[in-house]
Amino acid sequence: MRAYQVPVFNYVLRLVGERALAEDLTQEVFLRVYQGLPRFSLRSKFTTWLFQVTKNRVLDELRAVERRPRAVADLDDIPALEVLDAPFERIEAIDAVWRAIEDLNVDLKSALLLRDVVGLSYSEIADALEVTLATVKWRIYKAREDVQLALAREGIYFYADEPQPAAQPAPQL
Repeated sequence: MRAYQVPVFNYVLRLVGERALAEDLTQEVFLRVYQGLPRFSLRSKFTTWLFQVTKNRVLDELRAVERRPRAVADLDDIPALEVLDAPFERIEAIDAVWRAIEDLNVDLKSALLLRDVVGLSYSEIADALEVTLATVKWRIYKAREDVQLALAREGIYFYADEPQPAAQPAPQL
């Protein structure tokens, strides 16, 4: 539990966007994992199975939330990513990235978070999400593309995405 508590919590938090709910769901995931250990087979990696259990629990919760009347969530309730000694522009850019990720649908968000936050391989993600490897690759590609487009709409560019200034005409001699 110590080894995976933080990655599971971060993954769940970014999917549900509410700290208290993420804490509860993380506890439920580890309870389910503990109860399911006798049925765990070594045909898959433990991390794959762990994130499969996590995904299933989060999806159950998201479906239940859809059926319940919802209160408007305040973005201030979502914990900010802490960056120490970063320039203000960098902090704003990081916040914009998390907002863009938050706007993704759950399938794209799950795949992207498992890859770029948790660090699972593509095949582990495919097993955890119970989809094909091709689907995982497409979801991650599409998620990154959607995030990049959302950032561009806000005028935020990273590296090669930055629009290049128009070429200046050569001076006349």
